[in-house]
Amino acid sequence: MSPPSHLFSLSPSLPPCTPPLSLSLPLSPSLPPPSLPSPSLSLLTLSISPPPPPSSLPPLSPSLPRLSLSPSLHLSLLFCVLMLLPCPKPSSCPPPPQATPVAVRYTNMLSGWLSNSSPLSPFSTVFICSFMVAAPIFGYLGDRFNRKVILSCGIFFWSIVTLSSSFIGKEYYWLFVLSRGLVGIGESSYSSISPTIIGDLFTNNSRTTMLSIFYLAIPLGSGLGYILGSSAKVAAGDWHWALRVSPVLGITAGTLILVFVPEPKRGSADQVGGRIKSRTSWFCDMKALAKNRSYVFSSLASAAVSFATGAFGMWIPLYLTRAQMVQKTAEACTKEICSSTDSLIFGAITCVTGLLGVVIGAATTRLCRQKTERADPLVCAVSMLGSAIFICLIFVVAKKSIVGAYVCIFIGETLLFLNWAITADILMFVVIPTRRATAVAFQSFTSHLLGDAGSPYLIGLISDGLQENYTTSTLWRFLSLGYALMLCPFIIVLGGMFFLVTALFFLDDREKAEKQQNNVHFNLFRPDTPLRPF
Repeated sequence: MSPPSHLFSLSPSLPPCTPPLSLSLPLSPSLPPPSLPSPSLSLLTLSISPPPPPSSLPPLSPSLPRLSLSPSLHLSLLFCVLMLLPCPKPSSCPPPPQATPVAVRYTNMLSGWLSNSSPLSPFSTVFICSFMVAAPIFGYLGDRFNRKVILSCGIFFWSIVTLSSSFIGKEYYWLFVLSRGLVGIGESSYSSISPTIIGDLFTNNSRTTMLSIFYLAIPLGSGLGYILGSSAKVAAGDWHWALRVSPVLGITAGTLILVFVPEPKRGSADQVGGRIKSRTSWFCDMKALAKNRSYVFSSLASAAVSFATGAFGMWIPLYLTRAQMVQKTAEACTKEICSSTDSLIFGAITCVTGLLGVVIGAATTRLCRQKTERADPLVCAVSMLGSAIFICLIFVVAKKSIVGAYVCIFIGETLLFLNWAITADILMFVVIPTRRATAVAFQSFTSHLLGDAGSPYLIGLISDGLQENYTTSTLWRFLSLGYALMLCPFIIVLGGMFFLVTALFFLDDREKAEKQQNNVHFNLFRPDTPLRPF
């Protein structure tokens, strides 16, 4: 029995780690069926279905389908993105014993290592470690189960833990530190999954715009955390209330996501001809990601950014304080807890530059895409190399002008933060939809492991080693920390080089991802062309 020519459903035999696809192509009844060469018959399985009425035949178009989103979806998505989430900062929490101007004295594990420059917080240490451990788990779940439910549950868990920690007294300090680890688990859930949902709702420039809005929540949430946490603490006269504001916003955002945001089909915004119906194993996913050169090098570049931002956030305020002591515009603090405006100014600059960097980065990338298809990694590379120049100037200018140092910090951080949303967009281009949550999770894991998980400790070790024989010299304490921080611009240059390498492989990896999503190729305008499986 010869098959009719109305509808062919094709399922090619693919390698073990390739997600199987199905592709339905309506053909005109007046045209003869496409000829199938005999070598291909063993690779194809034909299933027959009755022809649809002519009026229902969809037009054949080589362009990507435009995804129509309801206003309620736009509103709920934007609300959830923007409100995710103003995190209360350690400055609103009770200082542990032996606190220092920047953070807190390090714990017993490393107390003998960093005797002079060791203001490292167990809050951030426990948070980063728990985040790194949990991220791959949520990445695995996000590629295989309902992401909306996982996202909402993660936000609810984050909110409950944050609210519960506000009832912990000072006598249970380490229980409070443990709660920061649980907060890291909750935060890793929506950090790993949220970008993949956006990636399945939008494509090309619209996806870049929406990812930019999502990453605007990082500096916006940081700024709101400082403002709301400090205001609640002052108004109530108790630091516990600083942790009771953001859980309300978190529960609200989680509820809106659960009720209003639909679960998009994985790859619905990207695929031209088919839809991935099943997934490969975790081992196959990891093997494919390890072979994806654009993903690997962009992840290493992201780790370089994390290295610099982690070291700066911990040490730049102290460095500027020591610079003022060298200029004799400030006196040395002899108290256990020293108040300094440098931390507040640096925090405000970081929030503003984060906002500017994301906006400028997205706009620049959209413009450059009109000139070259490699715009995404090239914009990241140029911005990082430019950032390294201004960050180097910080250590040249700080000895004579604090204002000049702040100007260099402002420009350097703005350029450094240009690549936040663009890096996520690169990942969406070169990784197929059913692996994106895993890819985002392991990119976060790599960024923290090679970046801010160790950079503050390394800078402190170098600074202590340089000033070992000159511990009483104010000038040398300032210079030694500056020399240690000079490692950051070199790491940033290395990250820029990684983005340049990413640009070399970007088009090939993007094309491979598109072929994996659409494994069977048809010439839509020549139905008589033989079918060719990839």
